[in-house]
Amino acid sequence: MGRTLPSLLEIADPDDIREKLDAVRATAKDELALKRGVVSVLKQALTEGREKARERLEQGAHRGRACAEALCYLQDAIIRELYTFATEHVFPAPNPSGAERIAIAAVGGYGRGTLAPGSDIDLLFLLPYKQTPWGESVVEYMLYALWDLGLKVGHSTRSIADCIRLSREDFTIRTALLEARFIYGDRDLFADLEKRFDEEVVAGTANEFVEAKLAERDVRHQRSGESRYLVEPNVKEGKGGLRDLNTLFWIAKYVYRVKQTSDLVKVGVFTREEYQTFRKAENFLWAVRCELHFLTGRAEERITFDLQTEMAKRLGYQEHRGLKAVERFMKHYFLIAKDVGDLTRIFCAVLEDQEKKKKPSIGRFMQAMRRKKVIRGFTVETGRLSVANVSFFEKDPVNLIRIFHVAESHGLDIHPDALKLVTRSLKLVDASLRKNEEANRLFLEILASKKTPEITLRLMNEAGVLGRFVPDFGRIVALMQFNMYHHYTADEHLLRAIGILSEVEKGKEREEYPLAHELMGKLKSRNALYMAVFLHDIAKGRDEDHSDAGAAIARKLCPRLGMGPGETETVAWLVQNHLVMSDVAQRRDIADPRTVRDFASLVQSPERLKMLYVLTVVDIKAVGPGVWNGWKGQLLRQLYFETEALLQGGESALNRKGRVAEAKEALAARLSDWSKSAVERYLKRHGDAYWISTDTDMQERHARFIEGAKEQPLAIAAEPEPTRDVTELTLYTQDHPGLFARFAGACAVLGMNIVDAKIFTTRDGMALDMLWVQDPDGTAVREERRIRRLEDMIRKVLAGEVLPPDAIESRQRRERRADAFTVAPQVFIDNDASDAYTVIEVNGLDRPGLVHALSRALFHLGLTIGSAHITTYGERAVDVFYVKDVIGHKVTNANKKKAVERHLQEALADPMKKARPAKRSKRDDAVAAA
Repeated sequence: MGRTLPSLLEIADPDDIREKLDAVRATAKDELALKRGVVSVLKQALTEGREKARERLEQGAHRGRACAEALCYLQDAIIRELYTFATEHVFPAPNPSGAERIAIAAVGGYGRGTLAPGSDIDLLFLLPYKQTPWGESVVEYMLYALWDLGLKVGHSTRSIADCIRLSREDFTIRTALLEARFIYGDRDLFADLEKRFDEEVVAGTANEFVEAKLAERDVRHQRSGESRYLVEPNVKEGKGGLRDLNTLFWIAKYVYRVKQTSDLVKVGVFTREEYQTFRKAENFLWAVRCELHFLTGRAEERITFDLQTEMAKRLGYQEHRGLKAVERFMKHYFLIAKDVGDLTRIFCAVLEDQEKKKKPSIGRFMQAMRRKKVIRGFTVETGRLSVANVSFFEKDPVNLIRIFHVAESHGLDIHPDALKLVTRSLKLVDASLRKNEEANRLFLEILASKKTPEITLRLMNEAGVLGRFVPDFGRIVALMQFNMYHHYTADEHLLRAIGILSEVEKGKEREEYPLAHELMGKLKSRNALYMAVFLHDIAKGRDEDHSDAGAAIARKLCPRLGMGPGETETVAWLVQNHLVMSDVAQRRDIADPRTVRDFASLVQSPERLKMLYVLTVVDIKAVGPGVWNGWKGQLLRQLYFETEALLQGGESALNRKGRVAEAKEALAARLSDWSKSAVERYLKRHGDAYWISTDTDMQERHARFIEGAKEQPLAIAAEPEPTRDVTELTLYTQDHPGLFARFAGACAVLGMNIVDAKIFTTRDGMALDMLWVQDPDGTAVREERRIRRLEDMIRKVLAGEVLPPDAIESRQRRERRADAFTVAPQVFIDNDASDAYTVIEVNGLDRPGLVHALSRALFHLGLTIGSAHITTYGERAVDVFYVKDVIGHKVTNANKKKAVERHLQEALADPMKKARPAKRSKRDDAVAAA
């Protein structure tokens, strides 16, 4: 296993274990006492050995494999001493026959000579031909003892013939036996198995084994997430994890019959440098896996958010240059995962090349020569782009960019050998190449290609070229943003965004973003938009605001790539403002005229509006699965159309009074089946704000809903809108203070999220509230049963039969991984964002019932909510309320504003008291009444 014996004796001393077992045997009064004593001795050795291994590991992440080997040695020692004790003292065989022989072998992961603390112990009890009573007793005794130690033991008891037959039939068994390692017992028996396995199973079957293992890997990647840049990666099964390294070695062992990873250099698979990369990756991944098991006390393989911070601390990472310790740890993880991908690509290239050399054929050679084409200096063999010789890139470094351009423009794959040469030539991507006009032109064409820009850029990133050609991109390669909102690393997010932009332009999934596709065909500069998408998050992980820093990068990079001053300024503006449209759409009342006016004054031109809209759609969609939904799409489209009308002079042509009159006239036409007096009475019930902020369809629904409500104390209408991923809830009842807080409480009790709300009070004192709600997975509440439950809960809350604070507290607390985050609670009070309302924005850690807690606090402060806009970004909630005081004015009094801020901070900061109103002083009461 590559470790010195004295070092391993500190983990487990066989002589010491044997002495203690002998002492137990000498003092045990009966069989039960003997068994308990044996288990006690072995458990102590296991506990102490693991603790020593852990102490060594936490001295540095470079000790990962050493830790795994030490744990394996510890397990070997326990099995050896247990077997010796069982065969010498419990079931001795003074004159054993040829059948009374056993070889104990480690198989699977244990067979590789490495173990994590929570790993399964996979054992093969190998027999000469069939089981005997003696062998059965020994195996049973050992297994029960190992189970009593709390170990997860996977075992099989087989003859050599069984092993050969089953491994021919099953690739899983074949792989397990491929890694079989002798632990103890009859060595000749094990040697016989190895010899027959090589001759009768492995010989002549390399191709089918390689195909099976690579197919198995692809399925595993699909199951655990296609990207190796998921922010909660699986260290064992994920792309770029330990299993990928295992797969490489399995194949190497099968094809080249190597015994250890260092042999990969001897057989020409890796250079010495690449072998060192393999060892470094293996060391790091084992350190992560072992610490993960130690930390959780179980076989946990996924590095979830709630574990990452503590993992970083234990493995010795510290904050540096604007990156938190946890972000530095995870960046290291993703860089290692990328190295594993590089090694896999190199390995597959060597396999293919060596397979070709094994089968020379003059006929095939002549056929290949006839098929060989040359494109701009590159050769094309069997549909793949290659290079003529190893000095190809050295002679002209521009070829390091050109090879990707040619592959993209001709729809060709790049030969693995050529990619391997690209990776080994990265030092040529220097300042001189970055200044080269032709190289920059080619890169811009790749970036804004109408074919497959994401695939090509991803290949450039995997090969290491992209980060060296655009150094600012290199800074965010493998950069994780420590939050629950972003699903991928920063570089992966940008590449996915480019891919989605390309899909939008081509009209794929047009029903999901129809307006974005339409606008793409109307843009004056595609290049500017593609560049803005590529750069919008390129400055993540810096001390300064990433939007400002990104704009500065754009002003330098765009001219280098050949873009003119106008395009450069457009890109810089888009990068600087790439979050604005999303924030306004989701966190402001679009029906408030001031919202659209302020946004239009920032955007200024219809062309910028088009580009910003498309960039916003693409950015949200690229964050991760489930982040984009129909509701966000609807909000963005509404903001786009309102702003477009204003930029084209539509708003100024139609004043507020005119819009109200036009809305009433349109509704009256829809209510032609009502009497004239009934229509007039109804039109007088609503204030101007209602007519401006709702459309005619909604107004007609409300009119007929209210008419049908008659004398009901509470009327409720629920209408799922699957295309917008929300359910619209309309409530009509006698108005009274705190009504919205109760509605929010009822939703929280059932685990439903409010994403938006509009609250109107009619002139005759009735409340007409509209809530748009979603299930926790971000979809509409569709099931009739759930809608009925929600209506029933609202009625119970209003009647006082259910108290939301108690009911919310009894629900399951937020998911455990959210505990890893802290979000500084912030309250912003803005009297300039609306002409009629004070806008209060509240930022804090999301939790069940937060909207209820905040709206309840506003009620106790004597404030009336006009509309509420609820947004979550992973663990962070941003809730915005448009409020007035009891007499319909903005909150301008300085003392009142301080009281609002204090009470909302308390509602945010104290989850255990979230359902109770803050304790009020007489001063607060006086302020609330002011």
